[in-house]
Amino acid sequence: EVQLQASGGGLVQTGGSLRLSCETSGISFNDYAIAWFRQAPGEERKVVSCTSSDGGPKYYPDSVQGRFTISGDIAKKTVYLQMNSLKSEDTAVYYCAAVKSPWCVRGDILYPYWGQGTLVTVSS
Repeated sequence: EVQLQASGGGLVQTGGSLRLSCETSGISFNDYAIAWFRQAPGEERKVVSCTSSDGGPKYYPDSVQGRFTISGDIAKKTVYLQMNSLKSEDTAVYYCAAVKSPWCVRGDILYPYWGQGTLVTVSS
């Protein structure tokens, strides 16, 4: 059974940092692409980062490029999202998701496995 558990959200001031964690079970990092999405109130869920199983380039949209970094610890079966220089517009519920694919995919509908959301609030 595939399970994902996201954690690490919280309240942080503008310019601060947070690291989100996504603990996984039932998947192999060699076979699955893992992504982080976020959903702000009244908005669609959007991808903020993706790491592929083939070791290819990681994906970041322009909105987080240079500020967010996705990484993985195979031994701990955990994927992290390091978020630096946080802005108020980063406030959202963040989700991790997994799909059996060698490549990053950006559409949320393509991901069958989801962790519960973790709330990130950036205050000015």
